[in-house]
Amino acid sequence: MDYVAPTDFIKKMIDAGEAKVFMSTRDTLIRAFMAGAILALAAAFAITISVQTGQPLAGAILFPVGFCLLYLMGFDLLTGVFTLVPLALIDKRPGVTMGGVLRNWGLVFAGNFAGALTVALMMAVVVTFGFTQAPDAVGERIGHIGEGRTLGYAAHGAAGMLTLFIRGVLCNWMVSTGVVAAMMSNSVTGKVLGMWMPIMLFFYMGFEHSIVNMFLFPSGILLGGKFSFWDYMIWNEIPTVVGNLVGGLTFVGLTLYATHSRTAPSRKKPSSVGAVREVNASPVAAE
Repeated sequence: MDYVAPTDFIKKMIDAGEAKVFMSTRDTLIRAFMAGAILALAAAFAITISVQTGQPLAGAILFPVGFCLLYLMGFDLLTGVFTLVPLALIDKRPGVTMGGVLRNWGLVFAGNFAGALTVALMMAVVVTFGFTQAPDAVGERIGHIGEGRTLGYAAHGAAGMLTLFIRGVLCNWMVSTGVVAAMMSNSVTGKVLGMWMPIMLFFYMGFEHSIVNMFLFPSGILLGGKFSFWDYMIWNEIPTVVGNLVGGLTFVGLTLYATHSRTAPSRKKPSSVGAVREVNASPVAAE
């Protein structure tokens, strides 16, 4: 059967988290680098489609191709390890420590950032013909995205920071749902279909994804966006990372773990004798 039941795929989630904790530094960095690079290319692809067609929905519909590819190749995004890796610690897998969890998160963050930044540099060259002319329409759009999603939040102060955080929470609620949905099937087709919808949703809704932003905002700075690196870090990346952590772990990892791995005791069924007595008592009471 192609479908994998929750009681089975939650074990896959915990096993995956444990494996990532003990993965070598080299492999963790390489896998994270490639994940960041592929997702960045997918973001560039989606923006190009949106600009050329004038239909943002078209870009959102096709953006998940990058996520599906990197997942099927076994690469790691920070948003995914935020959800999976802590489960191995909570499940008390032998040798899994908080230090190991933080090590994995740090390495994946560094690898994702390096991969996304590499693509940002390459795309900046492409849209400016090697920095010999002004950015094309795609480059201009990227620059404006960076301004709106840093200075735009800053203009609203605390309310802007709250909005940014909530968008980060909602983003990884959907992205991690996509990660888990891929574990619900044993076929490539089933995995892709499971991932596609939540990833499309987060992208079209404009939720904040820390790794996509590792591409968008450095690109915007390179292409003349009127915001600084510190604007990007304070008014986007750091709050987005925190929101992604809360969203993925709280609304996906812990909820599935609690109800399918560490379930609460079932309610007791009423005894058959008691049920019979209750039925027999009803006519008497009626008389």
